[in-house]
Amino acid sequence: MPIYLPESLASPAASEPEAPPGPSVDTLTPREIVAELDKYVISQAQAKRAVAVALRNRMRRQKLSPELAEEVAPKNILMIGPTGVGKTEIARRLARLAQSPFIKVEASKFTEVGYVGRDVESMVRDLVELAVDMVREERVEGVRVKARANAEARLLDLLLPPLPKQVQENDPGPAREQHERTRARLRAQLAEGRLDEREVEVDVQQKSFPSFEVISGSSIEEIDINIKDMLPTLFQGRGRKRRVKVPEALDHLVVEEEQKLVDTDSVRSAAVNRVEEAGIIFIDEIDKVTGREGGHGPDVSREGVQRDILPIVEGTTVNTKHGMVRTDHILFVAAGAFHVAKPSDLIPELQGRFPIRVELEALETADFVRILTEPRGSLVKQYTALLATEGVELTFRSDAVDRVAEFATQVNERSENIGARRLHTIMEKLLDDVSFNAPDLDEKNVVIDAAYVDRMLADVVGNEDLSRYIL
Repeated sequence: MPIYLPESLASPAASEPEAPPGPSVDTLTPREIVAELDKYVISQAQAKRAVAVALRNRMRRQKLSPELAEEVAPKNILMIGPTGVGKTEIARRLARLAQSPFIKVEASKFTEVGYVGRDVESMVRDLVELAVDMVREERVEGVRVKARANAEARLLDLLLPPLPKQVQENDPGPAREQHERTRARLRAQLAEGRLDEREVEVDVQQKSFPSFEVISGSSIEEIDINIKDMLPTLFQGRGRKRRVKVPEALDHLVVEEEQKLVDTDSVRSAAVNRVEEAGIIFIDEIDKVTGREGGHGPDVSREGVQRDILPIVEGTTVNTKHGMVRTDHILFVAAGAFHVAKPSDLIPELQGRFPIRVELEALETADFVRILTEPRGSLVKQYTALLATEGVELTFRSDAVDRVAEFATQVNERSENIGARRLHTIMEKLLDDVSFNAPDLDEKNVVIDAAYVDRMLADVVGNEDLSRYIL
């Protein structure tokens, strides 16, 4: 999640040995942070350096005294560069590396206060929701063993109901011993999977939410009455019994036990604290709300959106359903292509809240070659793995990779420069025949060389009008 980020940094192929756990994020130096980012993002050393320092400063702040730490504000970053050069990917990988709550929002989706549309505070509320899921998953992981043990005990009670109280009182010895022996046998059979075909009756909650009409443009946090707390029985759902097989019943009971063992209030409190201390919000397309106002009248104002974003970045308190959240120490990373507008067109107050500015460079042919082959999830590795599921062994020669990179550069220069995203369209066109015919191929070893690339792409790339539509 978001980043919410439970997933690991690496995604090695099944055939590769599992990599040893990396160093703790608290011990990573800026140089090591850049090295981790290099595994996924090619080039852009200046931007990586800036975010590495920002992350390291966040770790340094946690070691200060509370009085001084309160005064240390995060150094927000403004990334400037064309599309497809790695702005979003750098922020996303940084959040995964830090295991911080992370959310990406589009500045163009917000409107100024008073107009229909998303209000800027919703970015903080969404971040809190992701953090709640993140903390809950961590807590569940910690009680999973105990929850399974409790669920197995409940399942055994369903398979073998406890002795009646009068039997325990009148014949406590032999009856109890026989009952315990039978229960032990059932436990062993359950562990061995010999009870998988048996059915038991379990209680399940039917979710039945009543319909409400909410006034457009308002959010539930703006309503001062918590309807769910007022009418708890309305939202609980009605229970009913279902007969299901033992494995499904066990999974259902495990989930119920996990929910019982995890304290919801402490999860909310921890999530709010994590957002306040380690949250990262990536505001993309900030340039789309930048520009001098040319018209007059009651129209939605770009500058108005900037004025609404300003207090969130500056530091304010946002009301969420999980509690009040201060945004003073959330790290904001903004990004934009700034083709038409300039960073100086932002309102001065907002400019001052992004003290670190880095310009990302346009990608060249050599960068495309590295992007195709070096990252852990490079396009060449992706297509090779995908076709391997059909039994096709795809081999890319180095001259083919060079040719694809050259074609990507040509198309970007002649039409819109969309950076590394151009590689996706070119690779799809290049491997279209192989992907379509893969299940029916007699020859399962396919070699992609420069001649194959020219045969599949030269005509399309050479025809400027055609390449604009296809590539």
